[in-house]
Amino acid sequence: MTSTSTSPATGTDSPTSGAALRTLWLGTYPDGGEPGGAEGVWRLPVDASTGELGEPVLAALSPAPSFVALDPSGTRLYAVAEVEQGTVSGFAIRPDGGLEPLGTVPSGGAGPCHLLAVDDAVWVANYGDGTFAVLPVDASGAPTSALRLHHRGTGPDAERQEGPHAHFVGAVAGRPVVVDLGTDELRAYPRSTDELRDLADHPAPARVVATFPGGAGPRHFAVLPGAHGAPAALFVATELDARVYVLVPSGDGTFAVATSVPATAAPLPDSGRNYPSHVALSADGSRLFVAIRGADVLSTFAVVQDATGPDGAAPVLEHLSDTPLGGAWPRHFAVLAPAGQAAPEADLVVVANQNSSNLTVLRVDRTDGAGTLVDELEIPVPACVVEA
Repeated sequence: MTSTSTSPATGTDSPTSGAALRTLWLGTYPDGGEPGGAEGVWRLPVDASTGELGEPVLAALSPAPSFVALDPSGTRLYAVAEVEQGTVSGFAIRPDGGLEPLGTVPSGGAGPCHLLAVDDAVWVANYGDGTFAVLPVDASGAPTSALRLHHRGTGPDAERQEGPHAHFVGAVAGRPVVVDLGTDELRAYPRSTDELRDLADHPAPARVVATFPGGAGPRHFAVLPGAHGAPAALFVATELDARVYVLVPSGDGTFAVATSVPATAAPLPDSGRNYPSHVALSADGSRLFVAIRGADVLSTFAVVQDATGPDGAAPVLEHLSDTPLGGAWPRHFAVLAPAGQAAPEADLVVVANQNSSNLTVLRVDRTDGAGTLVDELEIPVPACVVEA
């Protein structure tokens, strides 16, 4: 196992070539200072067959880029600035791995914490004021002025649900679906930018496509693919009640809660609470991973689809294991695509541990879900890790 210290020096060296080598992009928080300091977007190579991490490079200085996303072509990168007057910055990725600024625009809301880049736009979840924003991109890929779509509502947790808090936006059957932690809802929007512009110009309630028990606090979701591009299920990690909800299509684009399970079996930390953060599936959809802040473990579930049939029965989640992460407060992680293995024996998961300022790589066995720490790397306050 290796450990590498880093300093905020910029560079444009390329990862060493090789069939198993991939590029990771990292978003970070300020390192003990005010937003706008030395935090930025980092790049580093990883060996997808062993999990070994390479030397990191600070690719771009940017204020509080807590989440980054690549466009579908993989040639552009977008980053939020999670500050009160939020912004989104676009970058072109040069052949040498460097980032060329494309411009910075307001995010359309306060405290943007998540974004997703699609062919013609960047979708942004603004946590602070519960606004979903769509930023069309121009011919160069630069983000342009935001179309703002306001959420409304509250939840029973007076401290965390005093108003709407858009926390995540994902694509479900091609359309944006936004997770609102503050109102315990999923809200769906049209895919067409023109239709979204009409909604922004003439405010109307977003379409609620799923609701959760009061105080659940949905945060992130993963989509289990079904037939013909339709989702078979959504797996939603809820931050406030520390569960994973299984949602199944219930007709007309809506979803119903089929069941829920505790997000982890790990003992409660001294603080008395666990806070699930990110959730993601393995490439083949057979394993579901959930990062747990508090206990600081990666929770692994088997996704059992044998029960899914013509009657539309929901997939079943069977908890396999909780693996200590070798770090504190796992905010996000990436499940690496298999390195040329038709049936991999294990999954490699790279975790951004915010409070311990390190990345850790786990090798998670497919048989029992147990994980082994295979590498770690010091990095200033990592918040997001994305595989190119």
